[in-house]
Amino acid sequence: MTTEGSLRSTALRDGFWSAAPLLVGVVPFGLITGVAAAGSVIGAGLAWSTSFIIFAGAAQLATLDLFDAGAVSVVIIATGLIINSRHLMYSAALAPAFREFPASWRSLLPYILTDQAYAITITPYNDEPDPVYRRWFFLGGAASFWLTWQITTAVGAVFGAVIPGAWGFTFAIPLMFLALLIPTLRNRPALVAAIVGGGVAVLAASAPYRSGLIIGAVAGVVAGVAADRWWR
Repeated sequence: MTTEGSLRSTALRDGFWSAAPLLVGVVPFGLITGVAAAGSVIGAGLAWSTSFIIFAGAAQLATLDLFDAGAVSVVIIATGLIINSRHLMYSAALAPAFREFPASWRSLLPYILTDQAYAITITPYNDEPDPVYRRWFFLGGAASFWLTWQITTAVGAVFGAVIPGAWGFTFAIPLMFLALLIPTLRNRPALVAAIVGGGVAVLAASAPYRSGLIIGAVAGVVAGVAADRWWR
C-alpha cells in the first residue's frame, strides 16, 4: 500500500523529470533575460528582481525594454499585465483540479505557474484522480522551472557583459515552445487551434503593447472551439 509520504516523493520526482527536458530551453532564455537586466538603465540588481516579482520571461523583457525606452509606469505595468494575461486561460483550465487543494496550496502554486508548468501538468491532471499526487507533481515540475530561472537570470545579470553575443542563445527559445506545443496536438481541433493561434500571433506581432500573443491566443481558442463543434 502506498503511503502519503512515498506518494509525495513519487509525485515530486515525476514532476521534476517531466520538466527536465524543457529546462534545456529555459537556461538560454534565462541567460538572455539576465543579460538584458545587466544592461538595463534601472541597474542589474533591480532589473534582476523582476525574476522574483514578475517571474515571466516575455513580460520581464518587455518591461525592461520599456524602462530603457523611458516609458511611463502605467504603460509598463499595463504591458506586463497584457502579456501575462494568457495565464488566466491556464488558470481556468487548471481550476477544477486546484479546487481540491488546501487554501495554502491554492495561494502558493499560482505564483509558479508558467507556460512550461501548465504544459507538463494539464495532461497528467486529466488522467490522475489523486489530489495529493496532483499538487506535489505540479510543485516538482513548476519549482524546477522557478529555481532554474532564478539561477540563470542571475548568471546572465552578473556575467552579461562577458557573454559573447555570437553564442546565439535565442535559437533555443522557439525550440522550447515547440517542445511544449507538439505533445498537445492530439486531435484535429488542437491542430487547428495551434495553426490559427500561431498564424494570428505572427501577423499581429506589431500590435500595440505587445498584445499580439494575446490576440493569437484568443483566435486559437475560438478556432479550436469551432473546429471541435464542427467535427463533433
